[in-house]
Amino acid sequence: MVRQKFEKKEIVAGVLAGLLAVFVLTAYLWDIQENIRLGYEMGRAESQAEGLKKDIKRLETTKASLLSLERIEKKAREELNLGDIRDGQIIYEDF
Repeated sequence: MVRQKFEKKEIVAGVLAGLLAVFVLTAYLWDIQENIRLGYEMGRAESQAEGLKKDIKRLETTKASLLSLERIEKKAREELNLGDIRDGQIIYEDF
């Protein structure tokens, strides 16, 4: 049996083709891994945004209850001992 010898050009071409195949496969696997990572990151960001929206609604409800006129009037009467306006308490100025 006679063994065929490869020329230098054929060996270099084979090595380059092998390296190219390894590079393409590595780039493809990196792309898949990056897409998975970005998907997880996007999921975390969306859940964080939902939590923040719930916090905003809760804070708006608290704000509305704290600014209600009935609550303010009750505080003014009970804690500050304020009453209704009497005649002569309002002074009008002409500018």
